[in-house]
Amino acid sequence: MACPLTLAGRPVHETLDRQTTKLARQLVRSFAEEIPIYRRLPREELDGDITRITEDNLRLISRMFRDGRPPTRAELAPLRSSSARRAREGVPLDDLLTAYARGARMVWEHLFAAATPADFEDVLAANRLILVYTQAVTSAVCTAYLEERESMLSHERHTMHATVSALLAGDSAALAGVRLARRYLVLAVAAGRHADEDSDEPGGSIAGRRKLHRITTALRRHAREPVLSVLDTTGGLVLVPCGGDPLDGRLAHVGEMAAATRADMSKAAGVPVWVAAELAPPTGVPAAAKLAEEVLEVVQLFQRPPGAYRLADVLLEYQLTRSSEATAALAGLLDPLLDNPDLLRTLKVYLDTGLDRRRSASLLHVHPNTVDYRLRRAVSLTGLDPVDPAHLQRIGAALAARRRLGHRH
Repeated sequence: MACPLTLAGRPVHETLDRQTTKLARQLVRSFAEEIPIYRRLPREELDGDITRITEDNLRLISRMFRDGRPPTRAELAPLRSSSARRAREGVPLDDLLTAYARGARMVWEHLFAAATPADFEDVLAANRLILVYTQAVTSAVCTAYLEERESMLSHERHTMHATVSALLAGDSAALAGVRLARRYLVLAVAAGRHADEDSDEPGGSIAGRRKLHRITTALRRHAREPVLSVLDTTGGLVLVPCGGDPLDGRLAHVGEMAAATRADMSKAAGVPVWVAAELAPPTGVPAAAKLAEEVLEVVQLFQRPPGAYRLADVLLEYQLTRSSEATAALAGLLDPLLDNPDLLRTLKVYLDTGLDRRRSASLLHVHPNTVDYRLRRAVSLTGLDPVDPAHLQRIGAALAARRRLGHRH
């Protein structure tokens, strides 16, 4: 065992032991004065738990000065338990670490303010031990805090997922005792990939989790009550609680609410975001979620730009993509073009550009005359002329049917 550190010939640990109770109270007063979150803690907690853990820290430092060794895992156990309690109370981790760092600095200044050159070697050794203490405590406190927070978040996620599942299933028994909003803005969400997600592991997974965290953080800003969500890095389902009367001006503009929410998610995550939105009371959530997911599927199938959509925005496309006996027949109208993919692609681009041959030529990187030639060939093979309004509707329906059936062209 190393010789105890001394100051002016007296063991430092004995000095610290005699002053533990008084010094702990001074430190706690300092925390309350200098660290805002501690100022808001109840006096009972400051005088009780916070003072006790501060005394534990002082005794730990005293043993380190006496034995000249790092703290053991068992000695750090009270600090880990205290850190977990602070996590449950919502004390920010940076404030918690500030208290430990401030406490170590004040102990050092209190004990060694009167040191002389004759104490140099012991002061240097004490400084090294304080650094060892800070490193060990920071590691123990952070680990315990983050483990507790992860456990809490896991429980919250489980409860949230259970509530969403019960709402989607219309399980009133499972929802007994659960406080529900009067209405929910039901959002089916699709999120694009962030460039960082394509990096090698574990960087890609970390980037995905960060994107998801930023999206959920942005969602929480849109409601006073908890937002319910089942999301992964590609998207999912979100239920944003809404109150007020159904004729409330804010609720009358569901599209505006959805657009604002989508914009915030996209800005926060740094990726394109698509949402399909419906408004429903709790009993209407299953039907609203089904419709929103179907609308989102149509939006993606037709490669619509990022945005917020409702059924009214894609009425024709939605209807055209509902499977029926006519779907295959509609898709087959364009089968004569399959041997020449350029013709089918040109026809599609021509429709997408609103029958603008010059813009079509620019997008296809060909001369406008080439567009004219390909369109004439398509007409001769299919008998469908996009210039004819009746034929134009059939061509649009045929293209939609092909998308519905998963054809690439």
